[in-house]
Amino acid sequence: YDFIRDNDTDFTQSEYMSKLAWLKDDKETVYDPDCDDILRVAFMHMYPRAKLADLVSLLSGRDFETREYKQEIIEDTFKKMFEGVTNFVNEYNFKQFMQTIRGAGFISAKMVTSNMALDFAYALYLMLQKSDVPVAERKRIVQKWYVLSILTQRYSGSPESAFAKDLKIISEVGIPQALKNIEDATLSDNFWNVALVQNLSYASSHNPTYITYLAAQVRNAEESLISHTRVSELLTLGGDVHHIFPKKYLIKHGFDRTEYNQTANYAYLDTQVNISVGMKAPKEYFSLALQQCGGEQAKCGSIMNEEDLRANLAINCIPEDIFDMDHTRYAEFLEKRRALMAAKIRKYYEGL
Repeated sequence: YDFIRDNDTDFTQSEYMSKLAWLKDDKETVYDPDCDDILRVAFMHMYPRAKLADLVSLLSGRDFETREYKQEIIEDTFKKMFEGVTNFVNEYNFKQFMQTIRGAGFISAKMVTSNMALDFAYALYLMLQKSDVPVAERKRIVQKWYVLSILTQRYSGSPESAFAKDLKIISEVGIPQALKNIEDATLSDNFWNVALVQNLSYASSHNPTYITYLAAQVRNAEESLISHTRVSELLTLGGDVHHIFPKKYLIKHGFDRTEYNQTANYAYLDTQVNISVGMKAPKEYFSLALQQCGGEQAKCGSIMNEEDLRANLAINCIPEDIFDMDHTRYAEFLEKRRALMAAKIRKYYEGL
């Protein structure tokens, strides 16, 4: 900010500088938009019926009906884009939007695999600001649309085409009905019970379905596995994802990378819990956690009450028979946990 102020006098004297000044103290990391993001969002919410590819033609003054180039179209386009950019960088708008996204549980940059879904969600938020949709409903709609787009990877393939398609639906039926139409078309029982479970079989901690599972844990203020430390703390304070069936334990028994790095084998663990787990089989270290609930010295985790322990296992989607599981039942564990995680994600989405 100081460098721009001291070296770019033209920009410093423009309207933009005063509108951007608040950013010098901004600490937001979840959504860190660049120039492309700003132009994309500005255009989408100011021209909801047009394709982003049309922007250059509009800035050149093209009349799409007569195929002529007109000065008034150039002036109108620059005026609208100025308003769009101003809406985007407005401190109130941006912070309220980020409160909406964070309120859905997405509180860390680790939980963002692409800005495309955030771009559309912000454009949606700005469109809703000018709509007659009740204020109380706007936040819920933006959250649901964002989570739906993450779960279905709606904007991961050809995002500009998907944006244009969704904007067309919105222009025809309005935002609330557009959301309902998309939900009806994509979120069937088969999606929740089959597709989502299959999506949890990938070997990646950046799996969008797993990231949504973490968002559900954050939104519910849930504690991490066999610990009183909240998942939200581990996500924001530099915690790392670990393996429920320890990586070295599985390697020792012949499992390869694609097997031990299964999404359903991941959990954010408190560092001390991870150390106490070591290379132990789940039936061993979970049994230690259960034994200490009888008054013994803490040997694994910080939970000292059996009722609390079993509740902790439930919120972390750990099968009840984990106390009997070793490497011979790893495949069974994955199958059971995927189903539990998918059910949790569905309950979270429907509760938004």
